[in-house]
Amino acid sequence: MASLDQTVERVLRLLVPKFRLHREQTPRPIVLGITGLQGSGKSTWAAKVVELLAAQHDLHAITVSLDDFYHTHDNLVAHRDLHPGNKLYRTRGQPGTHDQHLAHDTLRALRSWPEHAAQPVDIPLFDKSSFQGEGDRAPRPTWPRCSSKPDVVVFEGWCLGFRALDPSVLQSKHAAAISSPPDPSPDCILTLPDHDLSHLQLVNRYLSEYNDSFMGPHHFDFFLHLDTDILRNVYRWRLQQEHAMWKVKGAGMTDDQVRAFVRGYMPAYELYLDRLRAGFFDTARGNHVSLIMDSDRVVKSIVVI
Repeated sequence: MASLDQTVERVLRLLVPKFRLHREQTPRPIVLGITGLQGSGKSTWAAKVVELLAAQHDLHAITVSLDDFYHTHDNLVAHRDLHPGNKLYRTRGQPGTHDQHLAHDTLRALRSWPEHAAQPVDIPLFDKSSFQGEGDRAPRPTWPRCSSKPDVVVFEGWCLGFRALDPSVLQSKHAAAISSPPDPSPDCILTLPDHDLSHLQLVNRYLSEYNDSFMGPHHFDFFLHLDTDILRNVYRWRLQQEHAMWKVKGAGMTDDQVRAFVRGYMPAYELYLDRLRAGFFDTARGNHVSLIMDSDRVVKSIVVI
């Protein structure tokens, strides 16, 4: 079985020659998106990509996480109170719970870093432990600072790569789900009937704004998708992560709480995953790499799209 280092290096052998060609065409940093299902290992992959780009390819890279662009706690509470009946906004996570202006400004500053006389860029930081786990933006003096131009910006997040649907397509997907036989499994992958169409439409509208402002295809140069051919694996992966946390910290969510947590993200997978799997970029074919993982997160195949 290949180690994580070996698998990441295998992917980088596909991407780095394209990185070098891209750098010959423009002086600005490359933006590599990393997305994946809950528990797929996005943060681990992002850190390992940064490590190996430096160690093996002499490329300076930094990581930026979508999670660090959440609204402040006060704004998250206000947003939740504004939509009291929408179960998708009971906690942070969905499009609409991030400060898209902060994300746009930060990523634009990194992406357009001039070749000379660059100014340092502060990278936002979100403290998930604040307010008993509800989280809050960390004080600005504690934010990490990028003081030298990166060759590669690795931007990771769970819904990166998702693209808003036409309202008629969204409505048809919701109607088809309602007419389908219910999924009685505790690892349910048919959750759209749990939500009003209007609630899904609201998330879709926010996603459209995200696509325009900071995470549509035109904001990225390359893309890496951690995927699986069995969607129920997302429950297994997230349970494995929580069990590992229990061993280290002696605290965490119960199995039922983990399943409820994953179900909150499942509607987005049902709506947007098919399109992402067909390829994130409309024209830059070959710049999207998908890794298909088994139930133990072992990479079964690597597909260049």
